[in-house]
Amino acid sequence: MLDIRNFSKTYRGGKRAVRDLTLAVEPGSIVGFIGHNGAGKTTTIRAIAGVLDFEEGDIFVGGHSIKREPIACKKMLAYVPDNPDLYEYLTGIQHLNFIADVFEIPSGDREERTREYAGLFSLTGNLGDSIGSYSHGMKQKLTLIGALMRDPKLLVLDEPFVGLDPVAAHVFKEQLHALCKRGGAVFFSTHVLDVAEKLCDKVAIIKDGALVAFGDTDKVRGDGSLEQLFLELIEQ
Repeated sequence: MLDIRNFSKTYRGGKRAVRDLTLAVEPGSIVGFIGHNGAGKTTTIRAIAGVLDFEEGDIFVGGHSIKREPIACKKMLAYVPDNPDLYEYLTGIQHLNFIADVFEIPSGDREERTREYAGLFSLTGNLGDSIGSYSHGMKQKLTLIGALMRDPKLLVLDEPFVGLDPVAAHVFKEQLHALCKRGGAVFFSTHVLDVAEKLCDKVAIIKDGALVAFGDTDKVRGDGSLEQLFLELIEQ
C-alpha cells in the first residue's frame, strides 16, 4: 500500500533531514514511525502526503508515484498533520461537507458517515458551531472524522493521539483496526511508545534521518520493551 524507495530530503542550506529511507507498508497493517524530535518523521510523512517536494528516491501509494501521479495517490490516502490548520470561520459540518465535496463523496454516503463518526467521537452536538470555538481536542476529532469518512486505502498520521481524551483515543484505535480489516493500511508517527507497542503490527525507528530498525513489533523489541530499545538506539 505504501512503498518508500531510497527517499532522501535535503533542505535549502544543506540540512539533510532524511537519508536513503526504504520501507514498505502492506495492506491490513498498522506501522508506527518512531524517532526523536528532528529525526525526520514529519519530513517523511509530509513527502508521503504530497505536500513536500523531494528530488531523491520515490514514494508509491497503491503502486502510484507521488511524484508522477500525485492526484491518484491523494485519492487513495488521507493525511492528518500534527497540528491541523482548519478554516476556523466554518462550522464543523461545513468543514466535513467541504472535505466530502473535494473528494466527491456522494450525499448519501457523506450523511451516513458524518452521523456515524461524529457520534463515535461525541462531536454531533458541536457540528453547528464554528471551528474557532473548538478546543484543540475537538479540532483533532473533526480532522480525524474528515479523514475516516473518506474510507482511505492508506491513512497517514503525524502524532494523531495528541489532544485526544482516553475515550476518543480508544475509539480511534478501533477505527484503525476496522480500516485495516477492510484492506487499508496505517502509517503514523508517535512519541507515545506504549501506544506503538500495543497498536502496531510493525515499527520503524528513525535516527538522524536514517532508518535504524524496522520489522514486526515483537521481533524489533526483542525481550525488552520498545522504550528500552528506542533509548538504546538513540544513545548509540
